[in-house]
Amino acid sequence: MQNPETVTLYDRLGGVYNVATVVDDFIDRIMVDPRLNANPHVNEAHHRVSPAGFKYLVTEMVCSATGGPQSYSGRSMGDSHRHLMINSHEWEAFMDDFHQTLDKFNVPQAEQEELVTIVESTREAIVIAPLQENPGGG
Repeated sequence: MQNPETVTLYDRLGGVYNVATVVDDFIDRIMVDPRLNANPHVNEAHHRVSPAGFKYLVTEMVCSATGGPQSYSGRSMGDSHRHLMINSHEWEAFMDDFHQTLDKFNVPQAEQEELVTIVESTREAIVIAPLQENPGGG
């Protein structure tokens, strides 16, 4: 029996098939989220990229980040998101979608916390525009 401390998050999540299933739901969720698509740059990107390719790269990234054998072959988070001008409000909507997906699949709390830490580590490279207190100047 393996020591629980040596079992990777990837293994605790159930490997690539479970990760891919959760990513599939998550990407479907964010692609249609009106809170995210209100940003015209995000909306355009959501209609330009292939959902299947997007899901593949996110699955690859999650597997790699959680200790799986996969290597992420996509662009850096900054290179792939900087032009989208994502603000803090949109980031919070994205994280809300992430939590909804994790809850839907009953991902245990400890694993959810580790996943959130991994995702939050990308925030600085992705969020470029700070949240404005009164958008539109009102």
